[in-house]
Amino acid sequence: MSAEAHTSTEYIKHHLQNLTYGQLPAGYERGEGEVLQESTWTLAHTAQEAKDMGFMAINVDTMGFSILLGALFLFLFHKVARSAANSVASGAPSGLVNFVEWVVEFIDSSVKGSFTARNPMVAPLALTIFIWIFLMNLMDLVPIDWLPGLAGALGLPFLKVVPTTDPNATFGMSLAVFALVIYYSIKMKGVGGFVGELTLQPFGKWGMPANLLLEGVNLIAKPVSLALRLFGNMYAGEMIFILIAIMFSGGTVLALTGGVLQWAWAVFHILIITLQAFIFMTLTIVYLDMAHQEHH
Repeated sequence: MSAEAHTSTEYIKHHLQNLTYGQLPAGYERGEGEVLQESTWTLAHTAQEAKDMGFMAINVDTMGFSILLGALFLFLFHKVARSAANSVASGAPSGLVNFVEWVVEFIDSSVKGSFTARNPMVAPLALTIFIWIFLMNLMDLVPIDWLPGLAGALGLPFLKVVPTTDPNATFGMSLAVFALVIYYSIKMKGVGGFVGELTLQPFGKWGMPANLLLEGVNLIAKPVSLALRLFGNMYAGEMIFILIAIMFSGGTVLALTGGVLQWAWAVFHILIITLQAFIFMTLTIVYLDMAHQEHH
């Protein structure tokens, strides 16, 4: 943690701040008398600087860990696929191959139970969503100070290691799902059918304004609920880990209590991590299934 974060409040704020890269305008005062002579792309050293960087700023830690974990997922499953091909010949699959086969079968059965149409893209998408979100959530089990402490030693002001505690990440994924829902709704029902669903249901043509309001809100609520559900649960879980970590500085009794609570919460949090990945995946399948239904 940075040297500035001495109080519990500063400790919490420090761990909830992303490592942000963006542009600060010319004339911007960075503190301690430093004034930028020209517009500069740089890392934010305070929460206010990150805010002042505006919409085009990038949370480097969210992007970095998301890409890294996505690459890890692809690498492991590619390796298992090659091992599975070899094990077919030898007749002796490894434990990792068996585990991945179980995960694939689990996702396949979930898709068959929730998706009634035919689309070869849905099952691979569901598998990608589940494993990627699970891996991002799993970062919550890394001890809270390890990676931020390492980042501080390397001169980085902040580091947030759980991508799903950043609403930018959860909304990015949910908006991608929303785009697929819109695409398949128009593809399967046509523009007229899609517009008809928004304007003619549930009150018929005479209730068109009310129909559009109700169906429009219902449509927009899908990506919003997907994003906020995942973000809210993971953010709350991260906050609990941070609060438990503060107990270690409160003396022997509180430190021992914090150790017990940390292990207990970690065990319970494994369920939350898995459940949130499953919920996001399942709702994605359901929304895509609704988009594939023929308009009547």
